[in-house]
Amino acid sequence: MEIRYITASDDRMAISEVYEQSWKFAYDGIIPKEYLDSIPKGRWAASIDNPNLKSLICVENGRIVGTSSFCESRFEQFRDFGEIVSIYFLPDYMGKGYGNILMESVIAQLRAQGYEDIFLWVLEGNIRARRFYERFGFTLADEYLDDNIGGKNLREVAYVYKMR
Repeated sequence: MEIRYITASDDRMAISEVYEQSWKFAYDGIIPKEYLDSIPKGRWAASIDNPNLKSLICVENGRIVGTSSFCESRFEQFRDFGEIVSIYFLPDYMGKGYGNILMESVIAQLRAQGYEDIFLWVLEGNIRARRFYERFGFTLADEYLDDNIGGKNLREVAYVYKMR
């Protein structure tokens, strides 16, 4: 298994597929099924090269199986924090330790960029992800965002990781 930054030669459709499959698996029962079923192939391909984000991929036997994007905080209440925007895996690679390795890599990259504190948003109902972040040392913050995905009102909660 290899963790590395996305390069120009990496298949954007394969990276988008990680997002697509992960959403359909992880958000089943949280986001309306009709919305998840309607996610088109390549939905995230065009946004992968966002110049405001840095992205790592997890490659296993030549296949992109996971990805994570991160940046300087985009939210005023978390000024001076690093932000983990996303961390996703193909469903067959969830729960096998790959997430720990990718998360350690992302935290190391943010630390190398000078961040002492990191935060992320997670859907309140995504208990599996919340447990993962909590096991990793993230703590629930007193911040939330109200969102609407697929016609359903949802809440995202913030988790904070302090490296000091």
